[in-house]
Amino acid sequence: MQEPLLGAEGPDYDTFPEKPPPLPGDRARVGTLQNKRVFLATFAAVLGNFSFGYALVYTSPVIPALERSLDPDLHLTKSQASWFGSVFTLGAAAGGLSAMILNDLLGRKLSIMFSAVPSAAGYALMAGAHGLWMLLLGRTLTGFAGGLTAACIPVYVSEIAPPGVRGALGATPQLMAVFGSLSLYALGLLLPWRWLAVAGEAPVLVMILLLSFMPNSPRFLLSRGRDEEALRALAWLRGTDADVHWEFEQIQDNVRRQSSRVSWAEARAPHMCRPIAVALLMRLLQQLTGITPILVYLQSIFDSTAVLLPPKDDAAIVGAVRLLSVLIAALTMDLAGRKMLLFVSGYAMGWGPITWLLMSEVLPLRARGVASGLCVLASWLTAFVLTKSFLPVVSTFGLQVPFFFFAAICLVSLVFTGCCVPETKGRSLEQIESFFRTGRRSFLR
Repeated sequence: MQEPLLGAEGPDYDTFPEKPPPLPGDRARVGTLQNKRVFLATFAAVLGNFSFGYALVYTSPVIPALERSLDPDLHLTKSQASWFGSVFTLGAAAGGLSAMILNDLLGRKLSIMFSAVPSAAGYALMAGAHGLWMLLLGRTLTGFAGGLTAACIPVYVSEIAPPGVRGALGATPQLMAVFGSLSLYALGLLLPWRWLAVAGEAPVLVMILLLSFMPNSPRFLLSRGRDEEALRALAWLRGTDADVHWEFEQIQDNVRRQSSRVSWAEARAPHMCRPIAVALLMRLLQQLTGITPILVYLQSIFDSTAVLLPPKDDAAIVGAVRLLSVLIAALTMDLAGRKMLLFVSGYAMGWGPITWLLMSEVLPLRARGVASGLCVLASWLTAFVLTKSFLPVVSTFGLQVPFFFFAAICLVSLVFTGCCVPETKGRSLEQIESFFRTGRRSFLR
């Protein structure tokens, strides 16, 4: 009797009849070295996450600078600073809502490319700001772009990556977002706040250039009846020496069985609502750990403490530690497994990169575009509430109150991980979806 997905660790797990697994020599031909085109396509896409991470923490060095500004049109009060920090999350929520439509209308790749428009416009507004409204509008637009890419990039990466490297590649969106944040902290030591916005335009332009040469997701192309284009895209991604017909037939069979849109009645079926519920709760718990307000106000938080180093240096150190942690997660995710890292690691090694990957892995294909947008929408609305209320709560009760709350949420997250999160290491997206459909030993028990 085969082990269910939750407890499976061996390579022989299967949820539906299929051809025998490829021989070791065949695996070598489609191994890591032959996946260099997948790596290139992933890098092109996750540049959007670099911009997202950069824009998210833009306020960390800028708010203290504007609070000291002598220009009355740009001088920020505490209330205005809280809006400047939090309005990004409202834009991100709108971006997640738009992704519910654009992900399936334009496709994953074109949706990511579309995000460059509000991102570039937002940076331009903040670079040339002459009043608070320009700062807020620019921040909202970059937030919209961030929410859109947050919903689209993990789905795109998971759909183009083979199972053997999907964990490592699935961590790259978070890795690039952290690298973007670190770049902002580092540049904040050297550049004035306007030039920080100008520098944010560079990764957006590079992303557009590279993505224009990358293929769309084969699964999305098949869902639109563009079979020949999907086969060419898969062959390009896997390399000239790879035999893609077996993988293509698997994907094609799964897409054909799910060619129609999900009705509300179907959405209530266990094989649909359970993975969506898991993904949604992961996104909510991730935000409730307090990561967004901490990053947005990181330098201001250090300003209010008795640390010895200058707050700018402290923020840069935090960014460097986060980058190292996510890099370790990317290298170990396909070895240790997603669930193990959620248990034993901190945010940057666990709940940061893994929840984005698991979201894209567990969501069913027919609902993936809409459901990922819904998850991002709920996530960023939660982030807005936390970010907008953080400074007033700290001003009234001190730092200890929000941090005790965040610690309690971390304990809840551990219980949720043990009871509800499946292990998806080494499984194809079709196998993961088939597991939820069979109902074997439901993970909600």
